[in-house]
Amino acid sequence: MFTRKEFLKVAGTGAISLLLPSDDLRACAVQQVQRKGLRFAVISDVHVDLMHDGERRLALFINQIQQDKPDFIIQLGDFCMPHARNQRALDIWNSFPDNYHVLGNHDTDHGFTRDQVMKFWDMPSPYYSFDKNGYHIVVLNGNEKVAGTKLEGYPRGIGKAQLEWLKKDLMDSRYPTVICCHQGLDNEDGGLENGMEVRYLLERVNANPAAKKVRLVLSGHHHLNYHNEINGIHYVQINSASYYWVDDENYKGEQFDDAFYQTYTALKHTMVYEDPIWATVELTDNKIQVSGKETSFVGMHGKDLDMDRYKNVYPITARIDSRTLRKRKA
Repeated sequence: MFTRKEFLKVAGTGAISLLLPSDDLRACAVQQVQRKGLRFAVISDVHVDLMHDGERRLALFINQIQQDKPDFIIQLGDFCMPHARNQRALDIWNSFPDNYHVLGNHDTDHGFTRDQVMKFWDMPSPYYSFDKNGYHIVVLNGNEKVAGTKLEGYPRGIGKAQLEWLKKDLMDSRYPTVICCHQGLDNEDGGLENGMEVRYLLERVNANPAAKKVRLVLSGHHHLNYHNEINGIHYVQINSASYYWVDDENYKGEQFDDAFYQTYTALKHTMVYEDPIWATVELTDNKIQVSGKETSFVGMHGKDLDMDRYKNVYPITARIDSRTLRKRKA
């Protein structure tokens, strides 16, 4: 439930136009069908352009996925820019045919446009949805400017047109739903600028006891590892497949030698993970099972971090936790 203060804040953003009348709520009821379950693999923030071994990380992921045979794979953004040199990385990704993309803020670095990235990836639209095994998957574009705000840095919002599309898309579907977005809807530190507005829309869709449609929201971007349950919806952060970014100008990496950092200058500000990490997500009618992976920081086996592990509130780790998430009873 929202407090009066929170409600007024949402109203001030224009979200009141997105509130769903009771007839719309009835239309949102989840279709009662026999589902065999859904299992997919999710990876995030590979950062092929920054990493010295981005192709190796993707190959390790795909090699395992070829054995596991999930229903599909999806990457949550900050994958690669549309440089010709990244075609090999993209070919590795495309070797598993049933794959999907989410746009990240760094995918348009180096002056590239969103359309150039989408063409390179063969991505149908900046935001879209699809159905699989009786489940509905929604991909959002969290890189839009929000009207009336003056946010510095990369845009990180869901614009009005996309919000209207999301409302209609959720109303039109009768399947349990998973939302995928690069930026966290539940993280005020660099997450979606209007995350509360988007969450409130999802909660309105779920307001009908017969619906409880939106079950899971997945995000990347933050290079962290956490889970929040907010008003019956599970929000799971998928850690980076490659590194933790140390947002401290005084930090200088010592995981590699000087010659390495002269070539890969950006990695001087990171703590690189030894191997890639990702998660497999399995949904059934009553349960969500997230099966994560764990590695270590390069050159720091068994060592303590030389910084505050909780400086981002959520702990700095080189893992994605495995979690069993239950559907809350109405």
